[in-house]
Amino acid sequence: MATSAPSLKQQLHSRCLVFIEERIASANEAIRLAQHSANEETKSSAGDKYETGRAMAQLEIEKNSAQLAEAMKQKQVLDQLQSAVITTIVRSGSLVFTSQGNYFMAIPAGAMVIDGITYYAISPASPIGSALMGLSAGASITFNKKEIVIEKII
Repeated sequence: MATSAPSLKQQLHSRCLVFIEERIASANEAIRLAQHSANEETKSSAGDKYETGRAMAQLEIEKNSAQLAEAMKQKQVLDQLQSAVITTIVRSGSLVFTSQGNYFMAIPAGAMVIDGITYYAISPASPIGSALMGLSAGASITFNKKEIVIEKII
């Protein structure tokens, strides 16, 4: 007997993990390149050009370090997510099927298509995420002047 395919929630969780690991790798590479650029400026001529180049490289390092820190926080959220648990209310790790779309309550990773169906990985703290949190199947909310009905939660 063949091994069964991973559950839909496991697939979404895996895709979120790939998404965040790519962001971490990208931020690390940008920091490395900015540091290399700053080091090269040290070898170039002194004066205003040197100071400007160093300052720009330092700003780039700080910007990418902030992006890296945010990505690491999101990875930690994913690592703690109990997406295998099925509940009757919307919470972190829930997959919520609504009249207006399907939402995986995890991290803001955007749209993901699995078997031709679109799912949106969103943060529970996002506007739509926080509106759905704590509700159960059959509940409805009004969001952006549209009624959204929760059809199923897994």
